[in-house]
Amino acid sequence: MSKFVEWSNELSMGLEEIDAQHQILVDLLNEIHEAIQQRQGIEAARNIIGRLDEYARVHFAVEESLMRILHYPEYDKHREEHDQLIEQLNGFRDKLAEGKGSLNFELAHFLKLWLTRHIMEVDKRYVAHFLAQGIRPELAKSSWKQRFWRPFGGA
Repeated sequence: MSKFVEWSNELSMGLEEIDAQHQILVDLLNEIHEAIQQRQGIEAARNIIGRLDEYARVHFAVEESLMRILHYPEYDKHREEHDQLIEQLNGFRDKLAEGKGSLNFELAHFLKLWLTRHIMEVDKRYVAHFLAQGIRPELAKSSWKQRFWRPFGGA
């Protein structure tokens, strides 16, 4: 069975750490899609959306920190896109808490389109700037993921 979102070279930024973080976001989208297909209940929905929200915040903090340090000229515009997604996730979490929402294909497709468009059109714009500022492609080899993120409900 194919995945809802397949990781591909097209999604790769060429920066190891950022690619590793994007792959986690893709994995979470695939988990959402699987939960929808299996008709998992509200608790599963809360858990998955909670982990997606938490990890998106971690990832966005990494990207935004690098943008500030490296004086990325489109920082404010990029941060606005991140903030808008977090607001949308918060709204969805609120609906789940009120019993007014559920995981559905519309949400999954929205998240898939947002993530793939954001990576391919918005994130890829900062790669040349980062490299010109001296960032190496291996970019700390997954250190942020391993040190600073504990999965929601995980160890």
